[in-house]
Formats: sequence, structure tokens, C-alpha cells
Amino acid sequence: MQDMADLDRYRVTLTTGGAVVMQGAWSNPETGQRKFRSWIGSYGSIPDARITLAEQAADKSWSDLEAWPDGAA
Repeated sequence: MQDMADLDRYRVTLTTGGAVVMQGAWSNPETGQRKFRSWIGSYGSIPDARITLAEQAADKSWSDLEAWPDGAA
């Protein structure tokens, strides 16, 4: 059984102009990584789009693992 602390541990966020447009979270890191890449292909053409993949730590803080465009984290 999965620990409740691990649910929705990996989060993908799409922002534009500093505003959150869309966000999703998953417990599996591979799913988060796949969604991150998919969102780049689907939403990367939106003006000023920024897409991040973040992981939630045990203390509930979030740390960016990857960001698009490169260096945006």
C-alpha cells in the first residue's frame, strides 16, 4: 500500500506571465517526467510559457527538478 505522504509528490506547472494556467500532480516520478515532456510539446508554443517539474519534500516544501525553457528554474 502506498504511503499517503507520497501521493501527488511530483507536480507539473504551466505558467504564463507569472500566472498559473494549469497544474497536475502524480505520485509516480516517471509519470511526472512523462507529463512534463508532454506539456512542453502541447503547451510550449504559448507566449511566455514556463513549465516546471517539482518534487515535494517531507517538510511539504517544493523543489524544482526541471524547468522549460532551459534555465528557467
